Amino acid sequence: YAETFRDGAEGARGHSTAIYFLLEQEQVSAWHRVKDAAEVWHFYAGAPLALSIHRENGPVIEQVLGTALAAGERPQIVVPAGWWQSARSLGEWTLAGCTVAPGFDFAAFELAEPGWSPNPAGNPS
Repeated sequence: YAETFRDGAEGARGHSTAIYFLLEQEQVSAWHRVKDAAEVWHFYAGAPLALSIHRENGPVIEQVLGTALAAGERPQIVVPAGWWQSARSLGEWTLAGCTVAPGFDFAAFELAEPGWSPNPAGNPS
């Protein structure tokens, strides 16, 4: 990934940050969350991207990031603060970006353990 923007004074967290990254076929953005900041995903190029989001004790919501609006794809998807998220390209590759507000801070980032998956409400672990 490449961070392309960080708003704020040097040393400060800032109001927002922006990155872009490439997900190749069969590559997965593992389950993770930003505990205290909302994240907006943006579609740039390539194949659509499957984005799964999950709130504690809620269902997993499956969405598709892309430009085929008539097919239900969306060019932007918002992941609320504290929600788990995972993504994968639905083709050979996807170029996407994320804007985080307030600005991304690794201290608020949580990466799930390998093999972890959400436990939707009402389902046993």
